[in-house]
Amino acid sequence: MRLNRFLASAGLGSRRSVEELITTGQVKINGRVVTDLATKVSPDDAVKVGSRLLHQEKTLTAVLNKPRGYVCTASDDLDRRTIFDLLPPNWPRVFHVGRLDKDSEGLLIVTNDGDLSLALTHPRYKIDKEYEVLLDKPFVPTDRAKLLKGFHIMGGRAKIERLEQLGPQHLRLTLNQGIKRQIRLMLYELGYEVERLVRVRVGILKIGETRPGDWRILTPKEIATLKAPETQPAPQRRFIPRPTPRPAAAGAPTGARGDFGGESKREPTRPRPPQRKPVGAPTAVRRGPRPEGKRPVNAPRRREQGAPRR
Repeated sequence: MRLNRFLASAGLGSRRSVEELITTGQVKINGRVVTDLATKVSPDDAVKVGSRLLHQEKTLTAVLNKPRGYVCTASDDLDRRTIFDLLPPNWPRVFHVGRLDKDSEGLLIVTNDGDLSLALTHPRYKIDKEYEVLLDKPFVPTDRAKLLKGFHIMGGRAKIERLEQLGPQHLRLTLNQGIKRQIRLMLYELGYEVERLVRVRVGILKIGETRPGDWRILTPKEIATLKAPETQPAPQRRFIPRPTPRPAAAGAPTGARGDFGGESKREPTRPRPPQRKPVGAPTAVRRGPRPEGKRPVNAPRRREQGAPRR
C-alpha cells in the first residue's frame, strides 16, 4: 500500500492533504524519515507521524438513505446539515461515493475503501443508478425518445438509459453517467420541473425498507459483488475488417475497376484547356521601362493641342 493511502486510511486526511506531511519530513517508517511519495508500506512496518504510532483503520462500507435538506460534504461554510451528521461519531473516516444534491434523497454509499469507490464511479464500468422522479406536470410521451437519444446539457452530452412511466407525472429513470444534476437539467430543457427525486438503486443495492436518515452496513458478499465490474476488461474498439478484393474478370488488365490489386486504379487525367480572358477584361499594365513612342495599353490617349474634344 502506498504511504499516502496508508496515512489517509489512518484518519489523517485525504490522500492529497497527507502528502504535505510526507514531503516536509514528518513521517517515519521503522525510525527512518521518509519523504518519497511513492514509498510502499507493508503490514509489518511501524509508521509514525511525530510521536504518534499509526494503525490502518478497519474498512467500513455502509448504505445511507439520505433525507432531503442534507448536503454531501464533510464541512459546510454555510453551516448546513451534512450527511455525516447522520453517521455515528465513532466510525472511522469515510467518504461518500458519488453525491446527491441538497433537494434530492435516497440511496448513498459511504466507505473508506478506495477500490470499491473506483469500481462504482469510473465511467468504463457503467454502473446503473435508478431514480424515481415526480414532475410538476404530466409527462408528454413524445419526450421519451429525446431523453433516450440524449442531448447536450451543462456538463456534456447526457442521455437516459431506460425510462418507465409509472404515472402521469411519475417516472423511473436509469442512468450510468455521472454528470452533475443530470436528471434535473435534462427535464428542465424539455420544460419540466422536478418536484421530488429519489435514488432507489445503485448496481445491485436497493434502498428497500431503509428509512430516511437510517443506514446499514453492507455484507462482504454485497461488497464483493459491487467490486466485480473492476475485474472486467475495458471495452475495446470494434474491429472493422477490410473488404475482400474481388477477382478481376477474365482478360481484364491488372488494376481494372473492381480489383483492389494492380499497379494503379486511377485513369490518366486529361490536360486542362487554357483559360481565355472574357471579352472586355482589362489587360495587365506592362511593368518596367516603356519603349520610346509607345504608351500603355490602358492609358488614355492624349489630346493634341487645338484638337476638338470628342
